[in-house]
Amino acid sequence: MPRLLPACYFAATALTAVGCMVNVDRQGYIEREEKRFEVTEATDLRLYTFDGSIEIRTWDRPDALVEIEKRGQDKDAVSKIQVLVDKAGGRIQIEARHPGSSGVFVGIGSYTSPSAKFIVSVPRRISVMARTGDGAIVVERIDGRLELRTDDGTIRATETSGELVAETGDGSITLDEVAGRIEVRTDDGSLRITGTPTVLRARSGDGTIVLRIRRGAKMTEDWMVATSDGSISAELPDDFNATIEADPGSDGRARSELALTSVSGGTHDARTLRGVLGAGGKNFVLRTGDGTIRLTKF
Repeated sequence: MPRLLPACYFAATALTAVGCMVNVDRQGYIEREEKRFEVTEATDLRLYTFDGSIEIRTWDRPDALVEIEKRGQDKDAVSKIQVLVDKAGGRIQIEARHPGSSGVFVGIGSYTSPSAKFIVSVPRRISVMARTGDGAIVVERIDGRLELRTDDGTIRATETSGELVAETGDGSITLDEVAGRIEVRTDDGSLRITGTPTVLRARSGDGTIVLRIRRGAKMTEDWMVATSDGSISAELPDDFNATIEADPGSDGRARSELALTSVSGGTHDARTLRGVLGAGGKNFVLRTGDGTIRLTKF
């Protein structure tokens, strides 16, 4: 049976409330803290952990709650995890460190590797930067600037708008019903994006890319979607305007079910398919080093 110790509370500079709870179970020694902050739309919240997942969700309160779950093999291992808080002007930074790691974002291996997971509740309108050395990042319903980075893990964002930058060294990226400026990259993993971007730049070092662009999407800059190894599938609505260039590389094929005009290429000898969709306009480039490209109507 887990052994619980009473929660403890203490004051800290720039915090409206801080709490901690200890739990010992089969997964090792776990210690939890809570930190609360007053925030506004102009707040820039920055979250860093050397190892652990980050979950960010919205609620209808005007403040931010950051729950930190520190986990390790025993109490001594967890006690070495430092949680640093820095608040200056509109910026709030929370950083979990483990001594002896190579930089902030790399953990130390053990039977139960030390980690610090963040579970964050914030108002919908806020800017967030989140980074972990090893772990997944999940974000839901944020309107503002988002910068999400993990060295090893998946990234998922749902119903966001504004500006979204997402990057992982190893893992897939899934963006559902996103709007605004989107820039995503994975060195090894698939990309799946649905929504109404205004700017889209997506790249995979090794993986498939699936796009489902909703009706009402308007390009404000050129788009680029590319993978070094994998297929690309793009569904576009009937009110979409773009100048399309689909380059499947030397071994792939580009196929289109769209009503393109001024079409060229798309043959065995000229594999790069070019054409105008709707009224044309900004360039939409799709490129793969090895795979097929398929353009269909949403």
